[in-house]
Amino acid sequence: GAGGPLARTIRAKLTAALQPTHLEVRNDSPRHGGPPGAETHFGVLVVSGRFAGLPLLQRHRLVHEALRAELAGPLHALQVIARTPQQWQSDPRAPPAPPCLGGSKR
Repeated sequence: GAGGPLARTIRAKLTAALQPTHLEVRNDSPRHGGPPGAETHFGVLVVSGRFAGLPLLQRHRLVHEALRAELAGPLHALQVIARTPQQWQSDPRAPPAPPCLGGSKR
């Protein structure tokens, strides 16, 4: 499904900013102890020609810039996987989501 309002916003903003050839938006909030329907922890896999020739840090900055308002507000954590179409074609697998480290529950 399209997910909740924040998931749809993330998808729309990344699509507009990066014209991805492949985009996955994953809501990881339930894995981090969020209440049902929470939208605080996300992972994104973005495959875009805009990343060609850019180091990983610059790719992540493009993603963060596109989601600046969300990162300043409701979005608490964001895992970013940013690949070029050539990288994705040679290895079309996403690494597993990182484990929850407990955050404030520790």
